[in-house]
Amino acid sequence: MKQHYDTFWSHLYDTKLESWTTQLPSLLEDALNPENNGNLPRWIEVMAQIKSYPTPCDYDLNQSAIKISPPPSFTKEQTSELEQALRGFHPWRKGPFSIHGIEIDTEWRSDWKWDRVSPHLAPLTGKKVLDIGCGSGYHLWRMVGEGAELAVGVDPNLLSMNQFLTLKHFIGEDVPAYFLPLTLEQLPVSTKGGAFDTVFSMGVLYHRRSPIDHIYDLKKHLVPGGELVLETLVIPEAYGQLLVPEDRYAQMRNVWFLPSIKELSHWLKRCGFENIRCVDENQTSTQEQRSTDWMQWNSLESFLNPENHNQTIEGYPAPLRAVMVCNTPK
Repeated sequence: MKQHYDTFWSHLYDTKLESWTTQLPSLLEDALNPENNGNLPRWIEVMAQIKSYPTPCDYDLNQSAIKISPPPSFTKEQTSELEQALRGFHPWRKGPFSIHGIEIDTEWRSDWKWDRVSPHLAPLTGKKVLDIGCGSGYHLWRMVGEGAELAVGVDPNLLSMNQFLTLKHFIGEDVPAYFLPLTLEQLPVSTKGGAFDTVFSMGVLYHRRSPIDHIYDLKKHLVPGGELVLETLVIPEAYGQLLVPEDRYAQMRNVWFLPSIKELSHWLKRCGFENIRCVDENQTSTQEQRSTDWMQWNSLESFLNPENHNQTIEGYPAPLRAVMVCNTPK
């Protein structure tokens, strides 16, 4: 896994991110310590098998399913063996992907979210982009497909990292997308200040006990005039200003604050953002998030009121997601 960063450092020299070359190595060393995750040795074995397949391959980052094409000589037996290896990284939550003809139907149709978000973004061509809570990195590949000069994903989940590195192996180490197995709170701020043109936080805010601190932490990484893309659960305006679940929300214990869009806009303004707008509001459907052959555990349908899918199983409003876009002052 450490080899993943061999080409990463070169993107940082002579930029505002150069201090990361000395700030990050010890953090990564600790995050990748096998003693910190009992599954890591098993995942390393799976990754070694995946890396036995030839690379780089032809790929397309601008389709709904990130597509990697097999070499002409790839056999049915190799396809079967590769599929077995890929299933060693179950559950696959964010995608979809198509690797050598193997269709990985992930729990989330992350392409649907991208289709809702991307029309409202400032152009990513030549930009440095940070994705907090990136999961398997599906959106990182779409960002690179849109021309990002550097796309950095941050997520402490090492299974997600292995899924990302699977794609990275086949696409090629020179493609400027990288995964840092850290939390936002662990991520050092460049000694030269905010360094990213666009920062994404999608599906993270409601997991934070201190959402205002999360917004400020995101802001620290933005250049003056930079763009924040914040996607989170909200409640309908008619429900009130703010929902704090008593215990679980859609069976999740780690959901803390669900504001209305008006309240969320107020939070962003209070944190010093400007040009604040809600560009999309969408109730998550059981077609967008569901159990599949590649994520065989319970999913959204099990967490909704079976008699009324407009409510969670606890009786709260069903998951409603808003995408907020705003800017730091220039």
